[in-house]
Amino acid sequence: MPNPERPVRLPFLAAIASVITANVALAGPPTVTFTRTGAWEGGFGGSLTIRNDDPSPITDWRVSWDGGPTITTLWNGTYSVSQGRSTVVNAGWNGTIAPGGSVTAGFNGTGVFTQNIASCTVNGTAAVVEYAGFPGGGGGGSGGGDDGGDDGGTTGGIRPRGPFACPSDLNGDGSTDGSDLGVLLGAWGTGAQTPADLNGDGSVDGVDLGALLGGWGACPEQRRVVAYWIEWGIYGRNYQPADTPFEKITHLNYAFADIGVDGRVVPFDRYAAIEKIYPGDAWDQPIKGAYNQINNVLKRQHPHLKTLISVGGWTLSGRFSDVALTASSRAVFAQSCVEFLRTYGFDGIDIDWEYPVAGGLESNTYRPEDRQNFTLLMRDVRTALQAAGTADGREYLLTIAAPAGYDKFANMDAASYAQHLDFINVMTYDYFGAWDLSFTANHAMFEANPGIPSANPELRTKYNTKYAIQQYLDAGVPAEKLVLGIPFYGRGWKGVPAANGGLFQPGTGVPPGTWDDWSSGATGVSDFTQIDREFLAAGSGYTRGWDPVSKSPFVYSPTAFGGHWVGYEDEESIAIKLQWAESIGLGGAMFWEITADRDQKLLDAILRGLGARSPG
Repeated sequence: MPNPERPVRLPFLAAIASVITANVALAGPPTVTFTRTGAWEGGFGGSLTIRNDDPSPITDWRVSWDGGPTITTLWNGTYSVSQGRSTVVNAGWNGTIAPGGSVTAGFNGTGVFTQNIASCTVNGTAAVVEYAGFPGGGGGGSGGGDDGGDDGGTTGGIRPRGPFACPSDLNGDGSTDGSDLGVLLGAWGTGAQTPADLNGDGSVDGVDLGALLGGWGACPEQRRVVAYWIEWGIYGRNYQPADTPFEKITHLNYAFADIGVDGRVVPFDRYAAIEKIYPGDAWDQPIKGAYNQINNVLKRQHPHLKTLISVGGWTLSGRFSDVALTASSRAVFAQSCVEFLRTYGFDGIDIDWEYPVAGGLESNTYRPEDRQNFTLLMRDVRTALQAAGTADGREYLLTIAAPAGYDKFANMDAASYAQHLDFINVMTYDYFGAWDLSFTANHAMFEANPGIPSANPELRTKYNTKYAIQQYLDAGVPAEKLVLGIPFYGRGWKGVPAANGGLFQPGTGVPPGTWDDWSSGATGVSDFTQIDREFLAAGSGYTRGWDPVSKSPFVYSPTAFGGHWVGYEDEESIAIKLQWAESIGLGGAMFWEITADRDQKLLDAILRGLGARSPG
């Protein structure tokens, strides 16, 4: 609906005149945008995007130029140099560029990425050259902020298409206004892969004009939808980068990178991260794998998306205490964060230290001074990222995965470290599990339930989402910096008696989980997809239950595994949580993890709860 405070007053005759001349306005030379995606000592990363501003498609594209950067490797195309003139030829599968569409090829090179490209042509036609990703903007500039924008300015003519993007905001500047009207009228009569085709019917016409005018005004306030993307998902779970619903998320946190013995950030599984060959990759391409697919291929198609490398996690947090210990060790780590982002194309760092002082794996190194050293580490990483961002003409993000438990929260100075972060992903789950067989309870309950049969009264009052978030607010952390964590999995017990539907009853052990194998043993962790498709299916022998006090669901079978009880999240519990989160101004929702909701039911529930528009 139109914004009533900003009425549209478009003279009818002027609109008709603009439409009549639209086809003339559309015709124009192709644009080639050269973007610097990163820089390091002795080299750089970059991309070139060819945008077709003509009403006819460009087929079998070939782009050539004089001067410019010294390219050593290139993907999504073939690169050659003859007598000082560079040429990139399509890879076959990406050889056609539709009217209003674009295609991108990524590359690495040596030396300095220079802005001295001359005589650039596409299929022999002189092209307009733009630059992006350089200090000071470089002609097109670089996107900033943590909730949208395009790293390469206007590269490719693609607007943000995320869950909170305005479909009618064709130039991605945060509002629908006269500039967007000009874009739409300039594309009049075309449609295939053209952003101005708002209703997706293959033609830019009066229906699209009406949709644009209906969205006139400022875009809705952004909320974050942060997805954790697991590196090991490419194996048994067969979840590849292209399976990701990028149009429904705003941030992707890639889990995980490791910390080497020298205190520097390094890829954990190099095959999954940078070596696996995907369609379009060259065998000698230095960066392949999921890193390249996410950052250099798929993110180009979804420029609203921000990607972060998540460092640590439950199994890889052992060296954090050593890294944070001294000014010199922090400096090494911080600089390695910068180099990692520049090398692999991520937009930020997500620190997942589980946990300072106490509470993680027994093999981790712990120190009492971890509490203050955590804040110092955040400060030093932020300083390094700001300096790099200034040099690179862009903004790098710094976030953390933060504990929800009151005991772990006490070991971190939230009031001090929060000032250095863009936002905080609060892990409001894993309160209860089969590590304690004395009673069952939902591991992500929303409110406290005094009926929890625990000898520790703090578990009854403090192990719940409301309390967890309130402790951050009471510490002075701004609500908009807090992102509410939602698990896409349940935790179960076996050997549970049928009284009270199994709720708050003792168990005898840990049941199998969805992805258990020889190394994990029984985990009791069931993906929501398994719960939804199998446990809740007719005739399964399971019954859904609901705890009205904690406002959380569970399923129970009196026969499976001698009495199988699983607490989890569903559409009903998510709606309750996010209605509350919106009422107090939280900055969005995060979920662990993306492979566990194959039908995207929980993700769609998050979007509804945060007031997102349908992805388009």
